[in-house]
Amino acid sequence: MAQCLALDIGGTKIAAALVDERGAISARQQIATPRGNKTLLAAALESLVLPLRAEADFIAVASTGIIQNGKLSALNPANLGGLADFPLAECLEACGALPVVLLNDGQAAAWAEYLSLGGQIDNLLFVTVSTGVGGGIVLNGSLQIGKTGLAGHIGHTLADPNGPHCGCGRRGCVESIASGTAIAAATAGWATPLNAQQVFSLAAQGEDAARTIFNRSANAIAQMIADMTMALDIEHVVLGGSVGLASGYAEQVRIAQHSLPALYRPPLTLAHHRQDSGLLGAARWASTVLKCR
Repeated sequence: MAQCLALDIGGTKIAAALVDERGAISARQQIATPRGNKTLLAAALESLVLPLRAEADFIAVASTGIIQNGKLSALNPANLGGLADFPLAECLEACGALPVVLLNDGQAAAWAEYLSLGGQIDNLLFVTVSTGVGGGIVLNGSLQIGKTGLAGHIGHTLADPNGPHCGCGRRGCVESIASGTAIAAATAGWATPLNAQQVFSLAAQGEDAARTIFNRSANAIAQMIADMTMALDIEHVVLGGSVGLASGYAEQVRIAQHSLPALYRPPLTLAHHRQDSGLLGAARWASTVLKCR
């Protein structure tokens, strides 16, 4: 039975695991994503790949950012700690000595979640709210990647033309309002700035300023879902990411959706595979790609 060494590279963490043809995960590991240095990132990837490569037939990667021509870059470089044009395929081929298939993490997660629904729908939107905001789109049963790898970068659609500057260079992107980074940034003027998890804890206790930040994030996601639904005829939305999966967040998005006409609010569920959607989706996608070569 063929086995995949899957990697999920995020702005905060890198996960690695072995995934077999049935989707069973073993030997899962996770480390913090190194910031701002290509040498450190290469060393981190090597530390995850070397112990597992002897048990794998190929490497599959789900990564934040834009994947194009074997390189990793980002619309918002801050989410990658300043890394740009990192030779991801070359790095992994050198240390793994195995075939490598790369995919954006939102796209990979969308594919895993679409497959988990067993063909019940044709058009799915996956939304990840974490360090940034990303996503993946399946239309007519086909994963959308795009010629330049941009498909699914829904975090850089417009939420508020007068909103904060986004790291991509635009003002008022969904990511600049809804992401974990944006939630923390909204407390910068407080006596004690907080991270997203701390904001959620205060919001749950009824603290007004924290609830305002929490609700603004969820409302931006609900409005973005509405826009994507009207543009793409989305039938089902899956929510993931550390913020998206946080207690109470999905319910707040649903509350925000209920202020909209029914046509704008497709069913919303939490990721079936939770934090492992990217690992599983990358493995399943790479298996198909390699069989077609």
